Amino acid sequence: MKKLIFTLVLASTVTSSYSQEYYEKHLTFPKGATIEQKLDMVSRLVPTKQQLDWQKMELTCFLHFGVNTFTGREWGDGKEDPDIFNPTQLDCEQWVKSLKDAGFKMAIITAKHHDGFCLWPTKTTEHSVASSSWKNGRGDVVGELRKACEKYGLKFGVYLSPWDRNAKCYGEGDAYNKFFIAQLTELLTNYGEVHEVWFDGANGEGPNGKKQVYDWTSILNTIHKLQPKAVTAIMGDDVRWVGNEGGLGRTTEWSATVLSPGSYEDKTQRNNLKISETSKDLGSRALVGEADKMYWYPSEVDVSIRPGWFYHAEEDNQVRSLANLANIYFESVGCNSVLLLNIPPDRRGLLHENDVKRIKEFGDYIKSSFADNRVLRGDKLWIAKSGNSKTFKVNTGIVNTFLIQEDITKGQRVENFKVEIFSNGAWHHVGEGTTIGYKRIIRFSDSNASKVRVTITSTRGNANIINVGLYYAAPLADKQSKVKLSDVNSDGWKSVDEDASMAFDGKRESAWKVDGLKPLTVDMGRDIEISGFSYSPVNGDDLTGTIFKYNFYVSKDGKEWIKCDTAGEFSNIMHNPVPYFVRFGKSYNARYFRLEPTREINNRAFTSVGEIGVLLK
Repeated sequence: MKKLIFTLVLASTVTSSYSQEYYEKHLTFPKGATIEQKLDMVSRLVPTKQQLDWQKMELTCFLHFGVNTFTGREWGDGKEDPDIFNPTQLDCEQWVKSLKDAGFKMAIITAKHHDGFCLWPTKTTEHSVASSSWKNGRGDVVGELRKACEKYGLKFGVYLSPWDRNAKCYGEGDAYNKFFIAQLTELLTNYGEVHEVWFDGANGEGPNGKKQVYDWTSILNTIHKLQPKAVTAIMGDDVRWVGNEGGLGRTTEWSATVLSPGSYEDKTQRNNLKISETSKDLGSRALVGEADKMYWYPSEVDVSIRPGWFYHAEEDNQVRSLANLANIYFESVGCNSVLLLNIPPDRRGLLHENDVKRIKEFGDYIKSSFADNRVLRGDKLWIAKSGNSKTFKVNTGIVNTFLIQEDITKGQRVENFKVEIFSNGAWHHVGEGTTIGYKRIIRFSDSNASKVRVTITSTRGNANIINVGLYYAAPLADKQSKVKLSDVNSDGWKSVDEDASMAFDGKRESAWKVDGLKPLTVDMGRDIEISGFSYSPVNGDDLTGTIFKYNFYVSKDGKEWIKCDTAGEFSNIMHNPVPYFVRFGKSYNARYFRLEPTREINNRAFTSVGEIGVLLK
């Protein structure tokens, strides 16, 4: 990308701020700037070289692996015996080769999750692979993955959880920050080039009962010093979380956004504009008009190929279908985002056969769908003003997928556009969109087009269109069976105390909702050997009442109750609102069961259950 160009302008007016041709990564508006002046400046906000290289990868992979793989949990508590970590056939080359064959460009490993267990032989804690019997304590998962990435030409990234439920110094402020930066330093100095460092904002109470305050400034400075070419994600300042874990980007996705990185100390603009990562609008004209600053902060869409983020054998037949993965691609990469797909290694230390087969199908589908661009000279630069149209000739054949790209090294500028095709002697409207950015894809009905006309309805300054394409993507039917939520038919079940039948009517679209943290008690009508239960949050965007922490009880007579041995929390359910399957590790003979919520995801006094079921094995 071209270097920033500066021009000296000796003037005291607001327009003197326009002396800078491009603003890399962030900009501050001068006081008194009009909306037109602000839009002109933000049209020249551009990514760094690292951000641009990251965006071009399009497909990246998360590898959730650790003690949770062997305990069956999603969030460990830090009390695990390190000896439980014992992959019998660990083969990082199998991981990386599978990813390479499927078209992925980078692998990110969970070097440390919330349980604090480290997948490398760290000097900071004994809670690591060095304390396990795997390879007699001489193993190093991070090191093996790094070598495999180098061999097959994949970029390499690390996830290091800031929340550590094992570290005794967690919650002690500076002491833990030094501990965390020491771990980060090991990862960034001992394993060659790191291309992405991924942090979430997970935070909890330490042994002293206090929440840890992270020193993000020192953390980011450490990365910039040791790995200056790496992008920092989520709590970093290069890559933004899209706001959900369902694999869906926004239909209007601004990389030039008013949202400041979460690690920045100044939250004034966030608070004033009442915005967050989950907000639907992050860069409209209205927000730009109210903003003081703008950031190049592109979106990353993270989603798991299975219901859980760590491997669970019972989910082997719940791998996402090809149709579902293809839709995720169109709704992420096709909506100006990068897709980060989680594929968790199993207890052997291998990517499961079902996952490998599916990602290969996925990679082949994407490759074949975009192998033949029917548009002639669609890659010639088109500089368009608002209202401009351009017609492209098209090679004959059936098409159903439109692709368009901006040159984001000159900013993200298009606000609205529409697409028409010429077929059977007439023009037909087939699609329209708002933002474009790095890439935008629109699907429409199969059509035999001889020409395509693109109209840039609205843009901030001149739009720089560098690619226009028409393709044929074969339709896919999602034949994957519906996830089984209960091993026992709920016909004949009755709720005790009040009518909660919608919690077990077999329909996730209906739900039991009630004020307060109220238990759900069910009479199954007969004695059953229960080995676990499932809890499904409500469908839709309103997750109010979703249970985060709970107790689960069983009873034979509805009077004397036994508390079942469970983890007591639906880990990460706020961001991953999918059915959760809880297994007790033993069976209980019972006629009644009771789900008692103790905490809602946002600490509200409300309870909701989309569906509940019981498991027999």
